[in-house]
Amino acid sequence: MLTTRRSVPALFAAVAMLLAACATPPQQPAKPEQPPAPQPPVVMPPPVGPVAVPPTPPAPPPAPLMTPVSFDALPGWKQDDLRQAWTSFMASCRVLGARADWKPACLAAKVVDANDGAAVRGYFESWFVPNQIRTADGSDTGLITGYYEPMLHGLRKRQGAYQTPLYKVPDDLLTVDLASVYPNLKGMVLRGRLSGRKVVPYGTRAEIERANLPGKELLWVNDPVEAFFLEVQGSGRVQLDDTGETVRIAYADQNGHPYKAIGRWLVDQGELTVEQATAQGIKAWIAAHPERRQELFNVNPSYIFFREERLPDPSVGPKGALGVPLTPSRSVAIDPKFLPLGAPIFLATTEPGSDVPMQRLVMGQDTGGAIRGAVRADFFFGFGDGAPDKAGLMKQRGSLWVLMPLPAPRQP
Repeated sequence: MLTTRRSVPALFAAVAMLLAACATPPQQPAKPEQPPAPQPPVVMPPPVGPVAVPPTPPAPPPAPLMTPVSFDALPGWKQDDLRQAWTSFMASCRVLGARADWKPACLAAKVVDANDGAAVRGYFESWFVPNQIRTADGSDTGLITGYYEPMLHGLRKRQGAYQTPLYKVPDDLLTVDLASVYPNLKGMVLRGRLSGRKVVPYGTRAEIERANLPGKELLWVNDPVEAFFLEVQGSGRVQLDDTGETVRIAYADQNGHPYKAIGRWLVDQGELTVEQATAQGIKAWIAAHPERRQELFNVNPSYIFFREERLPDPSVGPKGALGVPLTPSRSVAIDPKFLPLGAPIFLATTEPGSDVPMQRLVMGQDTGGAIRGAVRADFFFGFGDGAPDKAGLMKQRGSLWVLMPLPAPRQP
């Protein structure tokens, strides 16, 4: 049949087309891989050293303690009646005159007419040079406080209201002058007691009050608050109420613990403001809080021991650290680490609790546990006549000039 013949060629054509569709085309030969592009060599960074730190600028050198000035630089120098300071100055010369640097000036003072104001002024301006005192940071002002010689009432035996002892120096208190072993520690004293073969600190105020010191009672007084403030002042008088006799109670030694101000503690505790922290303010606080009196006293671990002295002339003040009597309004306590003990000092400050200037020549004849620093002085107000009130209010700012002797008088 015609149809059959035509189908065979068609069949072959279909098979051929199917085979062509299923056939895998011949694989092209792979192209050779291109070599990688050359990379630059790795360069290691240089080793990192310590980071340079700019040098710390050196601290500025401390200000000089003393800077020589002229007498014209002393505020109030020309207005001060220097005759009132002469007795106190001559007392200093009794001690300082034995030193080579002070001997010429003190010898020359013996021929000065103490009643001639011009002669006294001419002497100081010829034989001395004033030096402004500054602290290490350059400040030329500091704190000026006051002290006085108090009067207490007591007996030699404990009875009645007389229940507070004033103690003599205990037998077990050791006092070692360290300069005798290490000369560079001049003025440093070690206090303590022996415990076995060791020297240990002596008892604090609280420990002494708890233990008592049997047999070491010098006198018994009737006011524990005034007894505490007697220690702060360093010396005082006691009227023996059974005989009417008045004796002087002088500083003899101390237990070796540093002085801490109870007024500062009351301020830190928020009990008083700085303005209220005067002797009067502290006593008022104690009167309002009698149950806390001993707590307050124990804040100050320092304890003072006394000795009794005769009082042949009530007009003569107690002896200070220089060993000569203090002159009211013309003697001050200073820190001997900075100022020479006994030297004339010109003081420029203000009256207690006032802005009224107080400028005068005084002598640095005493020291005190609370008197620390270069521009620091404790002004001696003396005995009676309102001295306690003035001393209690004295908390002023002031400046100091120490008068240092010349080897020969300055030519006019």
